Amino acid sequence: MNILIAGGGLAGTMAAKTLRELEPAAAVTVLDEERHPYYPRPNLIEFLAGRLPFEKVFAFPEGWAAKQGIGLRLGQTVARLRPAERTVETAAGETLAYDALLLATGARAALPPVPGTGLPGVFVLRTLDDALALAEHLRERRRTVVLGGGLLGLEIARAVRGRGGEITVVEFFDRLLPRQLDAAAAGILKAQFERLGVTVVLGAVTQEILGGADGAVRGLKLASGAEIAADGVVVAAGVRPETAVAREAGLAVGKGIVVDDRMRTSAPGVFAAGDAAEHRGRLYGIIPAAFEQARAAARAILGRDAVPYAGTVPANTLKVAGLAVTSVGEFAAEGPGVEAFVRADPEHGLYKKLVLRDGRAAGAIWMGTSKGASDVARLVARATAVGARGADLLEDTFDLSELA
Repeated sequence: MNILIAGGGLAGTMAAKTLRELEPAAAVTVLDEERHPYYPRPNLIEFLAGRLPFEKVFAFPEGWAAKQGIGLRLGQTVARLRPAERTVETAAGETLAYDALLLATGARAALPPVPGTGLPGVFVLRTLDDALALAEHLRERRRTVVLGGGLLGLEIARAVRGRGGEITVVEFFDRLLPRQLDAAAAGILKAQFERLGVTVVLGAVTQEILGGADGAVRGLKLASGAEIAADGVVVAAGVRPETAVAREAGLAVGKGIVVDDRMRTSAPGVFAAGDAAEHRGRLYGIIPAAFEQARAAARAILGRDAVPYAGTVPANTLKVAGLAVTSVGEFAAEGPGVEAFVRADPEHGLYKKLVLRDGRAAGAIWMGTSKGASDVARLVARATAVGARGADLLEDTFDLSELA
């Protein structure tokens, strides 16, 4: 069986690894537009902060793909897909045939419609080359603005601040991590960042990235008229799924490449997984989903799909400003049958929240401690019945593993 994978990120690499484990005889080829082999994207932050050397960024030892019998072709992309012929054409003009094709094309950093995003000194952080360019810039320049107070924006801010730079986070919404935290938890997090010397500006609309006489970035202008001086701007305003090849080939595309529970697209023999895939109307853009979808796609390609993909419970675990933060499922307490239990200690950065829907765990925020975080995430993933013990679960003495 001849299997092509378009994309060498997490989804593409994990699919290739799974295919090799399940079917040693299959021919597996990965086409990856990057010039570097696979690396976990969180490693870019550690590299940028100076805590991880370049050679440790990569997930596998040099030559791993070849030893696994996986054909890894770096610097090559799929330019056109011809589903009826079961062939693809690369950007270099080469035609490759396949029995099965996995589109693991991922996503690209989104740039807001703001004047100045093309100026020298404006960066995104999506690839290792992005991280290398930003690290080089930061060697000589100290004042940086991050546009976006989501997960990536805060991680970038932490990394830049760790290098001794002056950093300002500008967020459109009225709180940090608006998709992971409620207002109370976000307030505690903001205070923690400010203690580290990070300036946080909330509810701000960026009007323009300003250039200096030399054509490079000199600052940021907000809709309020305020200006923020800066030598560089890092845009962390989300991502856009890479769907162009699928769309041009006539595949069903909504927000992403539409797939069913076996990661099949609308074209026979073509599958999709990871940040580019839209499953049951949802784009995930998180590591657990990419991993689970890649495994599901590999099994489906080989006809070993006894357990279809049913979705991933959104969960994020990170450490920002010295605080362990876990957000899983529904963190907002709204609607009939929903109740929330909260325990907060702002002085010590502690915030625990458990959301129940009809007596079952539906969401949680666990900030300031890692104790119990993985257990509460499992409770939410399994919609475990908690009953009248909701408040008890927030106590440090309660052993969540008894329920998880």
